[in-house]
Amino acid sequence: MRGAPPLGSPLVPALALCARDARMGHMLDDTEKKDPPTSRQRKAMGHIKALLTYLGEDPSREGLKETPLRVVRAMAEHFAGYAVDPRRYLTRTFEEVAGYDELVLVTDIEVHSHCEHHMVPFVGKAHVGYIPSGRIVGLSKLARVVEGYARRLQVQEKLTTQISNAIQDVLKPQGVAVVLQCQHFCMCYRGVKKPGSWTTTSKLHGVFLENSASRLELFTLIGMKKH
Repeated sequence: MRGAPPLGSPLVPALALCARDARMGHMLDDTEKKDPPTSRQRKAMGHIKALLTYLGEDPSREGLKETPLRVVRAMAEHFAGYAVDPRRYLTRTFEEVAGYDELVLVTDIEVHSHCEHHMVPFVGKAHVGYIPSGRIVGLSKLARVVEGYARRLQVQEKLTTQISNAIQDVLKPQGVAVVLQCQHFCMCYRGVKKPGSWTTTSKLHGVFLENSASRLELFTLIGMKKH
């Protein structure tokens, strides 16, 4: 893959996602030997078998016998965001911050999501910043908010807005900024087939919209090289 656009650092290649999923697959195999599928899973497995048949495959052959269960369990992981309310991660805050009221920015948060139009992955990075108004939240909680919304069927524009709005609504800071940079497999490897393309979206609140100096600081820091 080519490098990312100037805004932010290069994104993780798709091969990294494949390697991670391969490791997950080994762990799922061990689990499958111990835990029989639930009735809900068996119903979903029937749909996977029907899809394999539609593709011209034989679901009963050796290499595909366990595929329906593997797919159902993988989807439970990929779309685990439906089972959580990401806003809850932001409810525990800290006020002993010595009056800190400048930018807090977490960059290069990995994003693994799925396009709701074709159900294929889009992967990239999220940059999340806010300016506190008397209280802060744990840094890891910002990443959890990203993860909670990303592990659903999404479009990048909606994902960007959901992350930003959650932080704005719960923390009520002076400003919030969320920037996403992603590659979409539905555009890279099907249809128009443009694998070198990146999509950048942003959603700003408060001072980041109203103050050009705050915006300049934000985008400058996002673009800085990390050592």
